Amino acid sequence: MAEFCKCSCPQPTKWMKGKVIGSGSFGSIHLAMDKATGGLFVVKSADSEAGLKCLENEVKILENLDSPHIVKFIGKDFSFEANGKRKLSLFIEYMTGGSLADVADKFGGSLDEEVISLYSKGILKGLKYLHENGIVHCDLKCKNILLGTSGEIKLADFGCAKRIKDNKVNGSRKSLSKSIGGTPLWMAPEILRNEELDFAADIWSLGCTIIEMATGKPPWGGDICTNPLAAVLKIACSNEMPQFPAHFSDDGLDFLAKCLERDTKKRWRVEQLLDHPFVSKKSKVKNLEKIDASTPASVLDARFFSEMDFLDESSDEDDSMSGNPFSMRCDSEFWISRRGGKNDLESSESWFTVRN
Repeated sequence: MAEFCKCSCPQPTKWMKGKVIGSGSFGSIHLAMDKATGGLFVVKSADSEAGLKCLENEVKILENLDSPHIVKFIGKDFSFEANGKRKLSLFIEYMTGGSLADVADKFGGSLDEEVISLYSKGILKGLKYLHENGIVHCDLKCKNILLGTSGEIKLADFGCAKRIKDNKVNGSRKSLSKSIGGTPLWMAPEILRNEELDFAADIWSLGCTIIEMATGKPPWGGDICTNPLAAVLKIACSNEMPQFPAHFSDDGLDFLAKCLERDTKKRWRVEQLLDHPFVSKKSKVKNLEKIDASTPASVLDARFFSEMDFLDESSDEDDSMSGNPFSMRCDSEFWISRRGGKNDLESSESWFTVRN
């Protein structure tokens, strides 16, 4: 086995790989055990070139982060197979509560507003840390947000994340959207139009994620999911908004309006949203400080780690599409471009994920 990288957190020197708990056309996800302590952690592995690029980006982002609101990086391992092919494995902490998508599914398909309020505050704290460090997550959705048994929220899956503070041209940020991946139904209109990437893109995705938590469905409704081209055109080029949950309070609706503002200059930032009544009212969540440790997610629940899959639960490489149905122009400015070849597009249930 190859040498582990050096990092500030303890790393297993002897470990054993357990059952596959997630897989995709980019790689696999295993439960693993530290033989010295008996502790559990997760191993994400990639053996294809596309998978390696995605995982290398995630390692590059995660190994420099240290926050209680971000899934913890434990280590990485480079190795070579018998045929000389490179293989990269990423070690991350094991979150026992599952993803928010799994939690919603196990509690009736959607979540109550008071719980959404609590989780939204946790997501905002994670985004605040990322944005302060010049990082845009770029793929925020319920599948990429993990829950601990005590209710702690942590952001995960940084395969699409971008660091923008270090990318400046003549004092201003250069556009990185040509190399952006993500899930179009959760992506901000300006990103789908190939405009400049900014932290505001994550705020739009947060609004879409709140709708997902409240309805148990992707934003923009189910019908649009069957036509990806129409979906992208509607999000990027119209003035329409995804439908807000009808049962939400005035505070909840106002919070969503602040997130889902098409004008990026008017869209609220993380610091403003943390002071919004929707997430700042402690009385609404006073009885939700703890989530019972007997969460239905088990340590070998294969659905649990679907949020950390490289292409959202698709385990058949033949399902990956060779073309990009999202590629087109709108007012000569809008496209999702290719970088050095094809984009990898996968369908996860009813929605689509683009990875570069």
